[in-house]
Amino acid sequence: MIRFDVRDRGLQYVGTHRIDGPLVVVQRVRDVGFDEIVEVLDGEGKPRLGRVLDISDRQAVVQVLEGTTGLSNQSTRVRFLGESFCLPVSEHMLGRVFDGLGRPMDGGPPPLSADRRDINGLPINPHARQYPREFIQTGLSAIDGMNALVRGQKLPIFSGNGLPHDRVAAQIVRQARLLDESVNFSIVFGAMGVKHDVAEYFIRNFQESGALGRVVVFLSLADAPSVERLLTPRVALTMAEHLAFDCDQHVLVLLTDMTNYCESLREVGTARGEIPGRKGYPGYLYSDLASLYERAGRIVNSQGSVTQMAILTMPADDISHPVPDLTGYITEGQIVLDRTLYQRGIYPPIAGLPSLSRLMKDGVGKGYTRDDHPALASQLFACYAYVKRVRALADVVGEEELSLLDKEYLHFGETFERRFLSQKETENRSIETTLEIGWDVLSTLPRDELHRLNDDLLDEHYRTKQE
Repeated sequence: MIRFDVRDRGLQYVGTHRIDGPLVVVQRVRDVGFDEIVEVLDGEGKPRLGRVLDISDRQAVVQVLEGTTGLSNQSTRVRFLGESFCLPVSEHMLGRVFDGLGRPMDGGPPPLSADRRDINGLPINPHARQYPREFIQTGLSAIDGMNALVRGQKLPIFSGNGLPHDRVAAQIVRQARLLDESVNFSIVFGAMGVKHDVAEYFIRNFQESGALGRVVVFLSLADAPSVERLLTPRVALTMAEHLAFDCDQHVLVLLTDMTNYCESLREVGTARGEIPGRKGYPGYLYSDLASLYERAGRIVNSQGSVTQMAILTMPADDISHPVPDLTGYITEGQIVLDRTLYQRGIYPPIAGLPSLSRLMKDGVGKGYTRDDHPALASQLFACYAYVKRVRALADVVGEEELSLLDKEYLHFGETFERRFLSQKETENRSIETTLEIGWDVLSTLPRDELHRLNDDLLDEHYRTKQE
């Protein structure tokens, strides 16, 4: 729990110059630093937590996390505490549920730890970074088979309003594992701006599945002050870095919804009077997102790693919206949820072609998953891309005018979507099961159409029609 220290730790400023939305402006300050913790006392002496958002020679702009409702310019008192936001970290926090600032929500006591970490973290020296490798199994064929996640990677999930990204996130938390069972693996889950029923869904889901024991949950609810969302991902990543680099664990961080985070960033930027950029977002949106995404990775001579999956919703399903657009520049690929697939009853509705994992080649194949994995994934991509072209042609000339081979591809596309992409929400597929289903699906096509597979692989895995 973030500590409130009401003892005299410096000057107390009585009265404020201006209160504007979540911001309080204090004039004639001295010895105040950027990002410093602030204690704001209302007229009744009740404390609220804040931080210094901007500082100049004459004034400090304070961001009040609990909101400024009930504060007045005359009676508000402000005390600068001389330190930045810090989170007590401990391995014993696994299995616990906290709010967006790291305060217990599960009825348990605050974590007992003398180790308090600045939630802004420290940049990883690029020379000390180790290249991401080794496969993480999510149990979802659409990810494991064709867009594999590797340790130390940043792989976001692009979704749209109304699509089942919450269900996909919960399923990944339940099922994610390393193939090497002897390695410590844990998950940090951070949610920003989620509704109460969604928060209850996540907690109940983790508890009933038994996954909560290896998960640390940070929830910033929808009715919490919006500026709290700006700290929640940093709190979650601070916890993940402790587990990875101090406790030698491999940590998967799931953050949802990053669009809510960016909306809060835009709200604060507007209140500060900043010149807006594209669609009203601040001009530093790219660097701000990078400060979060780049905290994933592996470090030389460290046994642990931080892998990141950030879920973001695209307004109007627009993948060129600033949030997914800039995220795509920073991360190593994306998983895209498709509305058309979802409307056809396919879960998870992961689009086959827009989805991409740029580091998949470094975490699958011989020594990681199975020798045939890279070639099989490449062939599935190629065949499904041809299916899309045939479907477009069928929309123009009609399916009855297609060639026999094109009709076989249409059958392959339907089989691929119904058998490979689609699976039950409770179905946890091993990578071996995923690859075998992939071969079953490819075997619906003539063997001489599988140009990306060599004869040795085809002899071993291709199923004839009689089989």
